[in-house]
Amino acid sequence: MRIAKLSTRPVLALRYTFQHRFMDLCKPHSRLLHSSAQMQDARNPGNAPAEWLRRITEDGSKPPKLYAWKPEDLSVRREAEAKPAEASLEGPDTSNRESESCRRIYVLGVGNIGRLYAMCLSKIANGPPITLVVHRRELLEHWVAEPGIQLTRHGQVHRNAGFDIEWWTDAAPPGRNHMAEVATIGNLIVATKASDALPQVDRVRRYLDNKSTVAFVQNGMCKLWPPLGPSYVRARFPHGTSPTWIACVTTHGVTSKGPFRSIHASPANALVGPVMARSGADCREQTMYLMRQIASAPDLNAREVSKKELWVAQLEKIVVNAILNPLTAVLRCKNGVIFEVQDDDEMPTVIDKLLSEASETLSMLIRGPSSQDILLSHSSNQAEPPNHAVDESLEVIREQLLERFSFPRLRSMVYGVGAKVGANTSSMLQDMLAGKSTEIDDVNGWLLETAHLLNEGLRLPTHERLVSLVKSKVALNRAELCTILLTPY
Repeated sequence: MRIAKLSTRPVLALRYTFQHRFMDLCKPHSRLLHSSAQMQDARNPGNAPAEWLRRITEDGSKPPKLYAWKPEDLSVRREAEAKPAEASLEGPDTSNRESESCRRIYVLGVGNIGRLYAMCLSKIANGPPITLVVHRRELLEHWVAEPGIQLTRHGQVHRNAGFDIEWWTDAAPPGRNHMAEVATIGNLIVATKASDALPQVDRVRRYLDNKSTVAFVQNGMCKLWPPLGPSYVRARFPHGTSPTWIACVTTHGVTSKGPFRSIHASPANALVGPVMARSGADCREQTMYLMRQIASAPDLNAREVSKKELWVAQLEKIVVNAILNPLTAVLRCKNGVIFEVQDDDEMPTVIDKLLSEASETLSMLIRGPSSQDILLSHSSNQAEPPNHAVDESLEVIREQLLERFSFPRLRSMVYGVGAKVGANTSSMLQDMLAGKSTEIDDVNGWLLETAHLLNEGLRLPTHERLVSLVKSKVALNRAELCTILLTPY
């Protein structure tokens, strides 16, 4: 589907306009990523911070004091508020909230993934109390008028109103003031869009400490992986005050039907593992609590993995997302359409170029020094190898991963995933159609940023152009898209 303005132009004029317009757009985008301030030392990423890290580390302001608005704080009252809960509603008993604070799980962000995790966690027998955290007053008002998350799976509607819900803001609700301040957060699941994840964590850092565990569950690579993650932690959580950081790789397909309403279109699985865990028995037990809750959640089909397994799984998923999401967003099509064989079609060549550039970048990352600790990490039930075996083990692991992220293997993986999720609508296209910002900077943009941090001379021209197309919100047909992406500079 093409936008009306484009459909009225001759194809040759379109190609000429798009080629010149988007070649120009790509170049400034590349310069932004590769600014002179970031190019001080390409061999030492610690001296060349990404823009997101620079903004955070240069911000010396104190974290804001936040207040938790609850439904009773709103002036709006729903008529049915006094009615007893429906017998069909599921969910844990949250009446002993104060005494259960160490078990409580906060879900920050109630989009598709946040709803999925909340609903699955709520089905754990004698499970943890769960608080949904919304980012707008209107969402809290919507909940008051129509409480509950609705998740449709296999045609069956599951509804649950057994959650607490809060809106965190810097203005205190009338009459409660200091009594309404956000409590210390023991367990936090960050289910926002990838671009909002770390900014939101940074905003609530006042309520996080070394007893907290934070789980990231969005698309894209977790920003706290080396080489940049430790720099953020040192800047924001000095002197041993850092929480434990974990992340999930979620392959479930979920589509939105409005506020607090989703369709679980493609049930799949999830992985959960540590990104940056504190040492010590107490810290391990604290980390394991949230990981085990996620791994035991019915219908989430999640399992615990080591740091290395999680890192590899996130890398594989970002490759898949870097192909499916932006191509379907620009073409306005279902996932499977980009893999359809058509006459005189250059889409396979486009996919191959995107995969080749990704493979080159990830191979360099695997060989780089920042990956060493990740590659040598072991699961909690594995003994560490003797010192004399480390070098040999590292070399073997790297060779295995270089094969795993080789172009032929990535191509096979992406086409295999495409066959399974062909009928689905990508999250990036959903955002595009809803007029929302996309996660392009945290998917293909992450590849561009990583390529620069590893080697200032490494260019990913196909990804650069694709990022520019998505940001321009343009709609193209296959021929137009292929022409733009394959035309030499």
